[in-house]
Amino acid sequence: MSGSHALRGLRAAVVGGSIGGCAAALALHRAGCRDTTVYERTAGVLADRGVGVAVHAARYAELAAAGYLDASMPWVRLAERHWYVRDERVPLGRMLGSNAFPFRTYNWGPLWRELRARVPEGMRFRSGTPVLSVAESGAGAAVHTEDGSEPYDLVIGADGYRSVVRAAVCPAVEPRYAGYLAWRGAYPESRLPDSGSWPEHSCAYVVFSGGHVVIYRIPGADGDVRVNWVLYTAVPVGPGIRRDDPSSVPPGAVDASARTLLYELVKTRLPPFWATLITLTRAEELFVQPMYDFTATPGVRGGLALLGDAATVARPHTGAGAVKALQDASLLETALRGSDGDLFGALGRYDAARSAAGSSMVELGRQLGRALVEATPEWGALSRNELDAWWHRADAAGVFGGRQLKE
Repeated sequence: MSGSHALRGLRAAVVGGSIGGCAAALALHRAGCRDTTVYERTAGVLADRGVGVAVHAARYAELAAAGYLDASMPWVRLAERHWYVRDERVPLGRMLGSNAFPFRTYNWGPLWRELRARVPEGMRFRSGTPVLSVAESGAGAAVHTEDGSEPYDLVIGADGYRSVVRAAVCPAVEPRYAGYLAWRGAYPESRLPDSGSWPEHSCAYVVFSGGHVVIYRIPGADGDVRVNWVLYTAVPVGPGIRRDDPSSVPPGAVDASARTLLYELVKTRLPPFWATLITLTRAEELFVQPMYDFTATPGVRGGLALLGDAATVARPHTGAGAVKALQDASLLETALRGSDGDLFGALGRYDAARSAAGSSMVELGRQLGRALVEATPEWGALSRNELDAWWHRADAAGVFGGRQLKE
């Protein structure tokens, strides 16, 4: 019996309605499941911070062929990556080198709305319904909310790094603090003076001792273009930032003294143009993410399975966060399509493929973290050839931007 027919009587739930959750719902539908409920803790439209999502062009082609991305989703093209180091005589700084950088960039909010619109209308999407816990129950699993308990044959945990599903599947896994922070912000490009001096299709890596900032353009929600930046640093940046909790400090909640120290840091470490770009970020646009990572192994237990950040969190240096969640959904769909009525066997095959990809991305994130933050070279002394050799050592596995979906 083919997977698409074997799953028609299956009752499934997806915990989490973000990008990974919407992709998981699509995977279940395409694999033949016609009775699916998506639980999302947030009521209404998910709040977004307008931040960027980058997708390598090769990974986009694979995910478009698999039906998880398409050309109608608003995006901005990147073609090159330019490396800069501080030189006060040059507004953008001295360029250390450049290389091809074939990426598409998206805005988290519009991308989520596009994926949400593709979830079939027949699926129940329970917004404003936090899942308190899940547990194995008979041959399946039960989802517990304030409204009671519901039994399912299959529950997919796509509920992020604080996953309640992971607590049932792999309770020993805890996010591991990497020892440094990522500051993030995004705002309309029209606010930035002299934006024309920044090449249109360029991603800037602006490096300094103890960290770097990645800057690129993304589509706005209303057809405009936004500046998106992520600054990683091990330099102390003041009070109000917890390092024992992987939760982000949301926009508007970053302590004023911490913001002041951040702005002082960029003024002394970054070239003038990029320092101005950071300091133009308003308090309500600025947030902080402590860097953590983990891989849940196993990521399947009975009728429970993990996907996206619930299963694996790699540091954002990898350029593959959203890609990994969408790839997980594609792998899940493929495994379920070939289930031949053996659900648990299909989940096992899914987890084997997911775990291998997740582990490689976590390791890449750690390697890039060491190279770009924890043990940075003397940037100003590097020649272009030395910079290229340094990058190839940092990405020794060649999986920056995400592993190939089918190897």
